[in-house]
Amino acid sequence: MKLLAGLLLLGSLVSAQEPAPTVASLTAELKAAQHQLADWGGLTVYGSDNTEIPPAKPGENRVVFLGGTLTANWGKGKVPFFPGKPWFNRGIPLQTTPQMLVRFRQDVVDLGAKVVVIEGGFNDIGMVMGPGSEGTISDHLHSMIDIAKAHGIKVIIASLPPVCDCYAQQTRRRPVGKIAAINGTLRDIATETGSIYLNYYSVLVNTAAGNRQIKKELTDNGIDPNDAAYVLMAPLAEKAIADALASK
Repeated sequence: MKLLAGLLLLGSLVSAQEPAPTVASLTAELKAAQHQLADWGGLTVYGSDNTEIPPAKPGENRVVFLGGTLTANWGKGKVPFFPGKPWFNRGIPLQTTPQMLVRFRQDVVDLGAKVVVIEGGFNDIGMVMGPGSEGTISDHLHSMIDIAKAHGIKVIIASLPPVCDCYAQQTRRRPVGKIAAINGTLRDIATETGSIYLNYYSVLVNTAAGNRQIKKELTDNGIDPNDAAYVLMAPLAEKAIADALASK
């Protein structure tokens, strides 16, 4: 009887913490899923904004940041996204590399970019849109690099950030060893294609603890960098972009 009472109490606590979905919440989820299916690549996210941007002026060094949540969140907090520079944020939360490939021409080439910073692979290994592997990430990155080279665009490949179990279990879906291995692959791709490797990981990882997880003070949920992290990442991005422009 005590065990049964305990289970009933636990069930009531879980129910209290996680209220049953309402018709409105389920309808919203359904609409979001329908939109995702209708625009899998995210072409409508920035499509209208892009049409309002005038052609690049002679000598204007436009840079496009193409990526997932890490890129999309840059500038949404207190840390601005490179004010005063002709640099465009084209990040979409939870996007994977095949989705970025679909919109690469629209959101990078057609904007007249001189440099593109590609941040991809994090959501692939998180299986956000289905299974993803080092091989598929590599294939999609090589395709984007091929398109960029055909249009004279210098490529910067950003590392995956580390995660931590500081707030909830994150390393089960994105193991620290897999993140490190894929970063090695990304570095190799940059070397073999003449691209630049942008190592965000180096300033985010907790080397003192030796667990290869992100420092707790640099994330508010264990998976996404916060403002303090962007402060550390910005100089690395600026240096990589300066190097890319100098090599053109």
